[in-house]
Amino acid sequence: MAKRILVVEDNDLNRKLFCDVLKANGFEVEPVGDGRVALDAARQLSPDLIIMDIQLPEVSGIDLIEQAKRDLQLQAIPVLAVTAYAAKGDEERIREAGAAGYLAKPISIMPFMNAVRELLPD
Repeated sequence: MAKRILVVEDNDLNRKLFCDVLKANGFEVEPVGDGRVALDAARQLSPDLIIMDIQLPEVSGIDLIEQAKRDLQLQAIPVLAVTAYAAKGDEERIREAGAAGYLAKPISIMPFMNAVRELLPD
């Protein structure tokens, strides 16, 4: 059975790229463009992994990760954080919020897929 991945990314091109690459690698994918509905979507879908953009309009990806880790239904789901604005200390802050993985944009396909597979054991 294919693993399900929730992709939370407000940029249409990035969201499409992530989804296309994941689908091509055999994953079921649910795209979400609005961070405000991400946690509700995660509760409905029960994904095996959440890919979370950190720079979202209206809500911070870091806040969403922290909320997910406090939610009994979501806390066991690993989160792969992706961000275009990787400053010193950002990775540490994002991991402290509860992200299991971290990638800086622009994303290269091989490191992206390696990070996904690392967080999704067979």
